[in-house]
Amino acid sequence: MTVSAEGLWGTYLKPFSVQSPWNARPVSPVLDNFEIPRSDYFPTVAQGKYSTGVFLASADDQSMPVLALPGRRGVWIPDAEEYRQTVEIAHWPAEVLPASGSDGHADIVDPGLGIVHSFFQLKNIDGQWRAGQYAWTSIGGRGWGEPGHYFQGARAAAVPSMGGIIRKHEVDDGEGIYRHALAASLTFNALSANPAYVYPATSADGSAATTNTGRIPEGALLMLPGNFDTLTISNAKLRKVAETLKVYGAYVVDRNVGTPFVIYVENGSDFNLHGSKWDNAVARDLDRIRAALRQVVKTSGWLDGDGKAMKMDRRLNLLSMRGAWKLDSGNQAGVYDTWQQRLMFAPASGPVVQTNYSGRILNPITWAIPKSGEVFRLTTHATGGARLRLQLFALKSSQKLFDSGELADERVVVFNWPAEQARAVAIAYSGVGGQASSVGGSLVAVGGDEAER
Repeated sequence: MTVSAEGLWGTYLKPFSVQSPWNARPVSPVLDNFEIPRSDYFPTVAQGKYSTGVFLASADDQSMPVLALPGRRGVWIPDAEEYRQTVEIAHWPAEVLPASGSDGHADIVDPGLGIVHSFFQLKNIDGQWRAGQYAWTSIGGRGWGEPGHYFQGARAAAVPSMGGIIRKHEVDDGEGIYRHALAASLTFNALSANPAYVYPATSADGSAATTNTGRIPEGALLMLPGNFDTLTISNAKLRKVAETLKVYGAYVVDRNVGTPFVIYVENGSDFNLHGSKWDNAVARDLDRIRAALRQVVKTSGWLDGDGKAMKMDRRLNLLSMRGAWKLDSGNQAGVYDTWQQRLMFAPASGPVVQTNYSGRILNPITWAIPKSGEVFRLTTHATGGARLRLQLFALKSSQKLFDSGELADERVVVFNWPAEQARAVAIAYSGVGGQASSVGGSLVAVGGDEAER
């Protein structure tokens, strides 16, 4: 399929919003002093078995059921926090080819739905597609998770595997720089155990606390200092990468085994720094980049993808409708739909009331845990007359600390987060009159300054 490189933000060739962290660049970054250590191998910028392919779906492509891997409980859906026997993908390109490594990454962009489907351990077994994990994000969104929808891709940092990679159409585009931040992985001796991740990441490798010995968390932005000498890099492909690291940097999205850093290139791009044999000059320059790369710890501001001043705002939605729902009354319980981010009620003869005591409606993302006295805005998003109610109870005494009351579509309540540690309970009410209905909501901090690293 031939695709024009022209287009707006949030497209197959120019993914995510103009203010996505992937497309923004820092102003006057302040760098840490920790040097990425050497390890078993030289650093690399490469496609290959642990990178990913990016495949464009069209309205003409057929749907495809993706089943669980043999012996697994189902396909893990981290946003819903449940296993599903089948994930039905509406449009499946014929050319889908997962990366050959054990991670089996592949991302499918469906512009009609506005979704990036991101797979982990995707395999075709005897003509049937199977996967270990499925997550999704909006092609026009941030390209990173938010506390409510905290897992939006197959990488450990909860981002789609296409986020930040060097794309096929960019390799020989005549530009001296890639116009977005890059995606990188580090190995154990560079990655930190605590914190395992920082903004904008919302997750990290689960074994970080016991295996990592360095100082750089996943989600960190790495950059080369502005005075790093790129003119002495004779390899044009590597020089372009180094120039990008001086302007946009690279976000740490995953962990590897034994390589100081890997910067990922889209599979099928024919990108090769070393040519037909090992190039000592390239290896020396890669090691020089390793020694100079540093984590960004502070900035004086940000510019968006169009070069306009912006704020890197971490006031993002905290609320999800996931988790176990107890059916209080009615005939048929509503079901959480990850694509809609709502509880969906089928047409019913009478009203349905459900309560979620699970605690999973608020995921404790470390950089977004509510603080005592912080002001929040709760907004309901509903159809068909459905309503939402949020309550907060003290952990120790079970005293009710906040009750929003029943909120219909686009109703708003502003409140201060209680001083005591609290657990959240959601109550959902279906619409009436026998029609389908749905309910979700957002919980966002009000006010606050620009996020700092």
